[in-house]
Amino acid sequence: MSPTASPDADAQDLDPERLLARLVAIDSVNPALVPGGAGEGAIADFCARWLTGHGFEVHRLERRPGRPSLVAIARGAGGGRSLMLNGHLDTVGLAGYDGDPLSARRDDGRMHGRGTFDMKGGLAAMMVAAARAAAGGRVRGDVLLACVADEEHGSFGTEEVLESFTADAAIVTEPSHLQVTLAHKGFAWFEVEIAGRAAHGSRPDLGVDAIAKAGHFLVALEDLGARLAAGPAHPLLGTGTVHASLIQGGEELSTYPARCRVWLERRTVPGESATAVEAELTAVLDRLAAAVPGFRYRLTPGLSREPFEADQEWEIVRTLTRHAEAVLGHPPVVRAEPFWTDAALLDRAGIPCLLFGVDGEGAHAADEWVDLASLHRLTEVLAATITDFCA
Repeated sequence: MSPTASPDADAQDLDPERLLARLVAIDSVNPALVPGGAGEGAIADFCARWLTGHGFEVHRLERRPGRPSLVAIARGAGGGRSLMLNGHLDTVGLAGYDGDPLSARRDDGRMHGRGTFDMKGGLAAMMVAAARAAAGGRVRGDVLLACVADEEHGSFGTEEVLESFTADAAIVTEPSHLQVTLAHKGFAWFEVEIAGRAAHGSRPDLGVDAIAKAGHFLVALEDLGARLAAGPAHPLLGTGTVHASLIQGGEELSTYPARCRVWLERRTVPGESATAVEAELTAVLDRLAAAVPGFRYRLTPGLSREPFEADQEWEIVRTLTRHAEAVLGHPPVVRAEPFWTDAALLDRAGIPCLLFGVDGEGAHAADEWVDLASLHRLTEVLAATITDFCA
């Protein structure tokens, strides 16, 4: 049966613009990015009250204290397909923001504030859309809202949700400029430690300069990037990339450095895996060890996330695309994103999914804003998609 709002639920809460302003006012900076950040506790409390007030069954998941995720369920009448909408509660930091980052300032059809674009706009739209669709009484399948922690860092929120909940399909409401996003890149992080030998700076006969040896690796890494750029390209994402992100070495000016560490990131496209990237880097390093006297290394894998690619024939893709065209008045653009999202985790869990979200600019920037017309259109598309897919 469809959820029933509590008598004190404010009807204006079904205005996504008003809800977004309330979400923006809540500090939810990810503490893994900014030590001492507020985390998701306060915003999860607010969303839980709002969703409970609109008749949702709310589950709070909090394996890491102070870092909760929510799964809110509108139970269908039975016999229909279930749909999960996924959006993250956390934001990047507030330092350096132009103006008050927690004040939802409206100006010329835009709302400014931290998270308006990435991605409290998508969060507000999916909450209102689900409440509207479920209240209509035409939904037979369950509607699940996954309001997750930590997407901006390690995505443990969606991982925790997927341990206990699933659905027949999902929509991730990351900002996509109202374009149907069917793929994104993955990434793999590695540390390369180049070994040298410490010695007094006056004794080159005893020392081995790890930083100079690392220079050979940096040149080889740049060459690898050029070869990737010239290789086979994914039709939406292009080619994989690689870059050195951090470098650390040496102890003091008068000593040959005993070690130099380079941290690198390899962005991957569908068909590339972290295991294959590790083999690729090992081959580069082994060639240097064979060609450069005294070159010794250790390669250590770090965090990796898979790339994502949806099938255009999945029913959820076809359904959302049809309703997007009806609302927008033209076929939506089909595109891919270069960055990683939680869609890859949903796909790996066997849930067909895609990304569709608001228009705007300024993710992680000093001024962030959402186009308010796109916020209302997104809400309309999501509500129609829920009603259709779960009918």
